[in-house]
Amino acid sequence: MTPSQLAATTPTKTRNRRFDPERRDRLIDTALNVIAAKGVAGATHREIAREADVPLGSMTYHFANMDELLYLAFSRFVETCAARFDVRMQQSQTPEQAQEAVVQGIVKDYLGTSEEMILAYELYAVAARKPLLREIMQQWMEASQHSLQRHFTADDARIIDAFIEGLIVHGSLAVEPMTEGEVRAAVHRLTDPLLLQRKQ
Repeated sequence: MTPSQLAATTPTKTRNRRFDPERRDRLIDTALNVIAAKGVAGATHREIAREADVPLGSMTYHFANMDELLYLAFSRFVETCAARFDVRMQQSQTPEQAQEAVVQGIVKDYLGTSEEMILAYELYAVAARKPLLREIMQQWMEASQHSLQRHFTADDARIIDAFIEGLIVHGSLAVEPMTEGEVRAAVHRLTDPLLLQRKQ
């Protein structure tokens, strides 16, 4: 029997491929985890693939480049944060409840975990250099201001949103971040005059 005849009669071994329809979605979540742990600079194709336990080729198969993956990952982060904050503002029925919703949004949602603080700070930093990611920051600010406008004017919502962003940066860098009581006092110092003006 010739080698070609032998090859024709020998069963071909098929490589088992793990069925993983949610791989792309999982890679986006893994990218956020890696960014929180090692920063954007440490979020390489190789590191994300290793953390997700997938072949390195999966990265280039699912994403055109790292910028696309960063865009998708940070978009998911921002959408989650914005939706959570909007629920808080939507559930507030009085100005006092709206003030407390702002406090809890800062303390529990934005400063509640070191991972979220780092992700927010990393987004601020990279958005300053990448216009595509700056769009995500703009979307986040617009969503936050839209939620705040349930209880505050558009101009006041912009001021409060800038104040929240400042506290996020402060919280991610300060050795001793503000306590919940200090955040509450600051929120009232800012918003009490704004609400008083509306009543007048």
